[in-house]
Amino acid sequence: MRVVLSALGIAIGIATMIAVVGISATGQAALMRELDRLGTNMLVVRPGQSFVPGEDVKLPESAVRTVGAIDGVEQVGALGGLDGVHVYRSEHIPKTQTGGIAVQAATESLKETLRGSMAAGTWLNKANGRYPAVVLGHTAAKRLGITESGQRVWLGGRYFTVVGVLNPLPMAPEVDESALVGWAGARTWLGFDGHPTAVYERSTDDRVTAVQDLLPRTVDPQAPHEVEVSDPSEALKAKAASDAAFNSLLLGLGGVALLVGGVGIANTMIISVLERKHEIGLRRSFGATRGQIRLQFVVESLMLSGLGGLAGVVLGALATAIYAMTGGMPWTVPAWAMGGGAGATLAIGTLAGLYPAVRAARLSPTLALHAP
Repeated sequence: MRVVLSALGIAIGIATMIAVVGISATGQAALMRELDRLGTNMLVVRPGQSFVPGEDVKLPESAVRTVGAIDGVEQVGALGGLDGVHVYRSEHIPKTQTGGIAVQAATESLKETLRGSMAAGTWLNKANGRYPAVVLGHTAAKRLGITESGQRVWLGGRYFTVVGVLNPLPMAPEVDESALVGWAGARTWLGFDGHPTAVYERSTDDRVTAVQDLLPRTVDPQAPHEVEVSDPSEALKAKAASDAAFNSLLLGLGGVALLVGGVGIANTMIISVLERKHEIGLRRSFGATRGQIRLQFVVESLMLSGLGGLAGVVLGALATAIYAMTGGMPWTVPAWAMGGGAGATLAIGTLAGLYPAVRAARLSPTLALHAP
């Protein structure tokens, strides 16, 4: 039981380290796969800061058209914020309970530009975009308790029909929390002024940098400094970097668990030396050298830590597999993590068994045989 518990300490430490590295690698692999699907060739244009204090900056109404005319731009879509307009499940909901859902006008090309997909219903088009129709972002639909099209919501003082619900959009999380109305319908029913608050464009991969330089001057030639251009893929990459920094902390905790396991093995081996004095004395009297006694106990320590390490690698890989399966992500455990885990167990086993082995080798055969 003592041996099993000592090996368990090593197993927990290795399993923690393998699971942390594996889950991190799995998450990053899923993120990179999502980036490959969504592409890194999308840029977002938003109003910047004005040099005049208190002055609101607006993008020109022609922004979508002028951005689409840039050489290399393939797709353009836009959102237009509607201040003071909120959406509710029904007209009986208190006005203060907005649920943090924004109401925005959306162009017909927005879904294709964002490479979005529908969880239910259809996207805004020329037919429904002129009428009181709305498409809900993924988060907005969850907050409103709506999972399918055909239901109605209270929006801007009248009922709008939900024609669709979007799947999550990692590159545009602001859309997930929005209720989207057609561009023409927003002008007719909600008093939209036609000024976009965000313009999304996709260009060919070899033109991304050039387009990024041209966007401010193209959108607003009179005040290009008031136009802000961002790259959503950089935010996802930054998220992966922050996850890696957090995982370093978890790896440290796994290292502490591994150290505790090593202390447990050292304790087990010391007790083993005390309990096996007669065996040590008998082996010495038959001609075993001190080096052979040291080797015996070091090998036992290595076997003990090796079994714990093997169990830890299996448990860590299994935990990563379960995490990947539940999240629908690709299972990834770096080979260096498993190799590093095995190497760490051998190092811990050697260090933990070294002192007990030296102590066993120094026992006098005569005293060991006569020990009580």
